[in-house]
Parts: sequence; structure tokens; C-alpha cells
Amino acid sequence: MRGILSVLHSDTEVAAALSDSSKIIAPASSYPFLIALAAQEKPLLIVTSSSRGSEDLSEYLKSLHSTVYEFPAWETLPHERLSPRSDTVARRLSTLYSLTENPINPIVVAPVRAVIHRFIATLAKSPLWTLEIGQEIGLTELITHLTELAFTRTDLVEKRGEFAVRGGIVDVFLPLAMHPVRIDFFGDEIEEMRYFEVADQRTSEAVVGKLAILPCRELLLTESIRERAEKIKSQYPSALEILDKVAQGTIVDGMESLIPLLTDDFETILDRMPKGTQVIFIDDERIRSRTADLIETNQEFLEASWSNAAIGGSAPLPVKNITYFDWKELQEEILRLSLPVRALNAFGSDLDDDARFLDISAIDPMRGNVEALCELLRTGLEAHQSVIFSTTGHGMAERYAGIFRDADLPVQMVQSLSAQPTKGSIHVTQSSLGY
Repeated sequence: MRGILSVLHSDTEVAAALSDSSKIIAPASSYPFLIALAAQEKPLLIVTSSSRGSEDLSEYLKSLHSTVYEFPAWETLPHERLSPRSDTVARRLSTLYSLTENPINPIVVAPVRAVIHRFIATLAKSPLWTLEIGQEIGLTELITHLTELAFTRTDLVEKRGEFAVRGGIVDVFLPLAMHPVRIDFFGDEIEEMRYFEVADQRTSEAVVGKLAILPCRELLLTESIRERAEKIKSQYPSALEILDKVAQGTIVDGMESLIPLLTDDFETILDRMPKGTQVIFIDDERIRSRTADLIETNQEFLEASWSNAAIGGSAPLPVKNITYFDWKELQEEILRLSLPVRALNAFGSDLDDDARFLDISAIDPMRGNVEALCELLRTGLEAHQSVIFSTTGHGMAERYAGIFRDADLPVQMVQSLSAQPTKGSIHVTQSSLGY
């Protein structure tokens, strides 16, 4: 679908809006194309109001831009005695590591919950280990490293973040992998790496290329963290159980809630973006409201925990400073980093001097009305417009191409729309775009 970007690039109105306007009013279906077009000139941080919106938008953008990363939010609130999932942590760290490689004009998509969340400043700044066949690495050294990255040693690997050792064989389930990996050592050399099934523990296909070992947690029990936990144990008796285990180097669920007590240096995804990054809010008013709701919800849960403690429940952990920004602090942080800001909204007011309305219209849902679809496409052809019809699979594309031919419409099947589409026929192609 990248050929559509060529069409938009030649549109002077779109080009002017992307260069001059702080608020662009256009249908939501046009957002991936406008964002991908803007990313041809500069790095972008796209902020959405929800995690689902972030996931969907990042998938759409991957068919339009070569370097798209997602920075997800924790599933837990900062003060809860719960830890985020290992795959969520690994996806966040994978994005931070990718940004250190200086990609050309990357797009990072994140829900506002992830953008306002401060994380430990040292996150993703240590060297990233990789494994490949023929590499020489000590078995003990690998085991120690997995332990330091918060992997759990078990007898049988069944879940992400676990590893097991049997003689010269290491089984490990990496946080972002679909299947665990069996690593066979010959002395200090990796002789073979193969995926295996959790159900029967039998190996399947061989691993091709390198495997990156990402941590399973954002709070790693380094020497400095353990020393600080030991030092503050007497100050926070309600957190003694967790602090005592952290001081001993034992991973415990919910220890991330004590991050504000165990470290003083924080950063956000804003700090990690490349120089010249532009921040784009998808529906800024909804994001502002969502930010306030997150902070209010966190406070309500905290108060509910104290109410529960009054009748015999567990007291909340003694963390006063949450790691969330509020909306005002977020704006101040953006201003401190001198990041230009733009908003993409589906609706706007004529009275708003900053709003720029683009002449882009969304197509009404057809809801299975093939006759109306054919008539719409015929109207576009008669108006000498470029007409593109996209499906998610080859079979569906073939089916609709046959329907259009039966309606006496000119059809051109294309595997991918990488160049500007010609006029006079319907370009039937395949894409992951869901609009």
C-alpha cells in the first residue's frame, strides 16, 4: 500500500498540513498514511489513548514504513503487588534497544499510559546478549546471565521466562519467542539450537540466525538495588517481606511497585527518542482525559487498599510518589526536550484557528452490499480517480476481482502496491490495513 503515499506526497494540501499545522482534522482511516508520510522526514512518537489502539495502529504502519516499534504499557498499576508480564517487559526493552541502533526515521507507537510512565534510567543500556550456533560461551556464564535477567530456573520449561539445565543442554523460553529453545553445548561451543514443543518437549525446526536474550523484568536485582533494599528495610515495615527477598537477591512478584524506593534516576520514552522527533497525539482531548483517569484510578485503588487493610487485608506498599506524569507534567517534559507536537483528530471546530481540515472522506460501511460497492468503484473510475481495493488474503482478493469483472469493471491484480497507482482500473491488492 506504499503507493498511496506517493499520491499523498504530491497533494499540496496534505504536504502543507503536515509541515505547518499543529492540529489536523481527517478520518481515522487516513491516520496510518498521514503518519507514514510524515515519517519520511523525521522520527515520530505516536501517542494513542488505549493499548488496543496502539497495537492496531502499529500493525497498520508496518505495511507502510520499514521501522515501526511498539512501546506497550504495563498491565498493572504502579503501586500494585503485581508484576507486568515478561513478554510486555521484553517488548518495551526491545524497542529501547532498537532505538539505540539509530534507525532512520523510526516510528514508535505507544499508549499514553506508557508515555507518562517513568522507568528506571539504566533500562536497556547494558549490552544485549545474543546466541548463535558456533558461538563460544561458557555454560556457567550463560546460566548466571539468565539468572541476572530474572529468568526462573525450573526442572521443566513450560512458560516464558523459564530455563532448565540438564548436563550440557540448556532449555530456555525467551519472553518474545513462540516456542522455547533447546541449546546443545559441546564444551564451551553452541553446537545446536532447536525449538521444541512445551506439550511433549520434543524438538522441531532448527533456529536460524541469532537469538537476543531480553530481560524478563525491568527491575533487575543488581548489587546496588540489593544494598539499597537492605538499607531501607527498617524504614518500611509494611514492605519488609518484599524488601527482605530483594536484598537476598530473590525475585518476588510485585517488587516493581517498590521501584520509587529502590532508585532515584528515571527516564521516559520521550528521553529515548532520537533527536528531531515529533510527537503526534491521536485525538489529544481523549488522551488528556485518559491521563487524568489513569492517575485518578491509581489513587482510588490505593485508597481501596487502605480500606481493605482496615478490616484485616494486606496494607498497600509505602510508595507515595507514583511513577506517572500528569498531563501538565507531560507537556512540561515535552517542552523541556524541545519536541514539536501535532494532533490528528477525527473531529474539529471551525472556530479553532489551529485546526486544518483535510479534504479526505471515509467510505461508509457497505455491510455486504456488493451492488453498492461496485457502483461506488464505478463512480470513482468515471471521475478518473485512482481506485484501490485491498483485502487481507489472496483468496479474498481473487473472489472480489471476479465479482468486479462480472460487473464489467476493469480489474488489475497486484501483489503489492509499491508504486503510484495508475488510473482507469481497479487495483486489487493485499494488505494488513484494517480500515
